[in-house]
Amino acid sequence: MERFPVHTLDSAPTESQPLLDGSLKSFGMIPNLHGVMAEAPALLEGYQQLHSLFQQTSFSAEELTVVWQSLNVEHGCHYCVPAHTAIAHQMKVDASIIDALKTGDPLPPKLEALRTFTLAMARQRGNVTEADIQAFIDAGYQPQQILEIVLGLAQKVMSNYVNHFAHTPLDKPFQKFA
Repeated sequence: MERFPVHTLDSAPTESQPLLDGSLKSFGMIPNLHGVMAEAPALLEGYQQLHSLFQQTSFSAEELTVVWQSLNVEHGCHYCVPAHTAIAHQMKVDASIIDALKTGDPLPPKLEALRTFTLAMARQRGNVTEADIQAFIDAGYQPQQILEIVLGLAQKVMSNYVNHFAHTPLDKPFQKFA
């Protein structure tokens, strides 16, 4: 048996089965990441909750994508970069933004400030400077968004780290974005 199997509805622990059923209803499939996380029902539930809560923040679709993809690229996540590329296209995020997040090319100024601050939060483990905060505020953001980035960061740590050690196989719908 593999150490980190990709569970299905039939193979998942009982506590994870309703969570995977929710994934199936939301995505039309059970993403392999969810199948791997299903081994630990609390992790899968926490991840799904954080994902839902992050989508309820004050960030637009473009801003959600900037936070997610900045962290995915920073963490070198083989699974989440293409997965969130597909999700960004579904969310109707401009292709130039999607591409710039993967290549590191400049974004429009406000989105670039979001990427810069998000990466500072990750790289400095939350120990951002007053200058970092002020630059973010000067770009048009509020303290609320600083706190919301922490939520997105928590979500991405969960998925990126699991994908690293579990070597989660990329789902077919995401492969064209790899």
